Amino acid sequence: MANLSKRTMLALAGMLAAVCNCSHKTPPISSGPTVTPLAAPAKAQEAVGVWVGIIEPAPGARLPLVVHIKRDDAGALIGTMDSPAQGVQGLPLAEIAVEAESLAFTVPPVGGSFKGQWDMDTRAWKGAWSQAGQRWPLSLTVPPAPQPLPADWQLPPDAEIGELIAARNARRAGQGIVVGVLGPEGRRIVAGGTGAGAKVDGNTLFEIGSITKVFTALILADMVNKGEVSLDDPAAKFLPPGHRMPERGGRQITLRELATHRSGLPRMPDNIGPMTDPDGPFAGYTEDKLLAFLDRCQLTRDIGSQWEYSNLGAGLLGYLLARAAGKDYEALLHERITGPLGMNDTKITLPPRHAKRLAPPFDAHMQPARPWNTWVLTAAGGLRSSAADMLNFAAAVLDPNSPIAPAMRTALSVRAPASHAPIEQALGWVVMHPEPGRELLLHDGGTGGFRSVVALEPSKGRAVVALINSAAEPAAADLGLHILIGSPLEPTPPVPPAPPPPRKRTEISLSAAELGNFVGRYDFGSGFVIAVTHEGGTLRARREGIAGAPALQIFAEGPLAFFWKEVDAQIRFTVDASGAVTGAEFAQGGMELTGKRIKP
Repeated sequence: MANLSKRTMLALAGMLAAVCNCSHKTPPISSGPTVTPLAAPAKAQEAVGVWVGIIEPAPGARLPLVVHIKRDDAGALIGTMDSPAQGVQGLPLAEIAVEAESLAFTVPPVGGSFKGQWDMDTRAWKGAWSQAGQRWPLSLTVPPAPQPLPADWQLPPDAEIGELIAARNARRAGQGIVVGVLGPEGRRIVAGGTGAGAKVDGNTLFEIGSITKVFTALILADMVNKGEVSLDDPAAKFLPPGHRMPERGGRQITLRELATHRSGLPRMPDNIGPMTDPDGPFAGYTEDKLLAFLDRCQLTRDIGSQWEYSNLGAGLLGYLLARAAGKDYEALLHERITGPLGMNDTKITLPPRHAKRLAPPFDAHMQPARPWNTWVLTAAGGLRSSAADMLNFAAAVLDPNSPIAPAMRTALSVRAPASHAPIEQALGWVVMHPEPGRELLLHDGGTGGFRSVVALEPSKGRAVVALINSAAEPAAADLGLHILIGSPLEPTPPVPPAPPPPRKRTEISLSAAELGNFVGRYDFGSGFVIAVTHEGGTLRARREGIAGAPALQIFAEGPLAFFWKEVDAQIRFTVDASGAVTGAEFAQGGMELTGKRIKP
């Protein structure tokens, strides 16, 4: 879904945040557009600036981090953290403190923190990243000055693009890549890879994930232009009777804020399915579940105060627009965009003759995956398309006289700060400024077995589309931006080995009285606290300190032993000689933590 590229999490930091794919031994990541950060100067013993570092959560697994710190209008330090290799930007920092040549901050969305001392010799904040009871060395330094983009860059010839595709496909049996290029001289498509036996081409279909959000925003812009809705309409106006939208500080969430990721809603609802579901976390996510979540949701920050990428917000926007128009989202999409543009291969529901052209998906380990069904949140990432169709779309975006030109003008007229400069958020589109006076429009996407990007430079009449049928990194955005503007390519590492399959576990029944014995809070150190509650005959566990973290059910497999179904993780409660519960042991992905019970 929307930028799910390699967004994996470590232990409960990811499992209870229910934000991203969960596989072991990688730190927590949230969603957001994939773009290349630009460096900013920073002074010794001054925290303001851009800082880069690498943690190694497992041997050979190097994870770059980028930290942005600045001062707000009142002079207070604020900031965000990115994980570029995982396609994540804009995780907000909190509790930033600089004193006695030390720097400390927390990252509440993932329950992590950093603390380090300024080292004059290396000109770095040398310290450690802490999360889920573990610590890894981390030094934050000023990044080297970015290499200037090539002057007078020209779109590469087909042969060169073919070589790039071949290099990405090497050692990735079954991976197929299709690149579409559009420029003043015309359009062309270059493809490579077998697609697991079937040669991929411009008519092969791929899931395009979060690029769907651009289409949803264009529907909004078209409805605004026609006076059917207003950007400042409260989202609650279009809900079914008897249901509510969360509010905060007397303010309501508007359609504008849903389309610009400033609603205050979490990235994902907490009653979504497990990320380990082979059909994706959205499988079975119905309208009733969405409305039930909204009815009880409590916002953790002020509406409009901060950009935070939200699959929930974008999917909800499409649901509300469909209700306002009195038709389902796919019919609305065909009426406003794909129909007028003749995009006959861009669909949510694939008829049989289209389904046979869908490339077989592969996960990040190049193991067979399944296509995703996004159900009620389909407006956030449910579209399938081909390179040929996406080039038709790109051409319409660049054409000031196309059927969608008025909607494009409205979509781009709205600008809000994104995670950090030089990135802006328009309605749906990410607007990037790689150099002063230069503007790109882009969005990338990812589902369980696909990666995609559409990137355009309107001033030069150029566009690039890249579609891949695997989640192996690096993703499509890196390739697409290189072809479009000559930005550096990331190296293509070997495919990481797949984690072992989870052990099959058998659930047993315990009485309500027995379950009640485990209620409490369990401290595993370094701020890693699990709260266990008992309600309605079920035991639930929630990671504290992470905004929007759900209380997920844990299932008994023994008198003291419980497990999660969402991920391969377990918790075993410990007792004293009298049988009173005194602590717990948590295990996931080879990591084991011991905690003590503390009073609720």
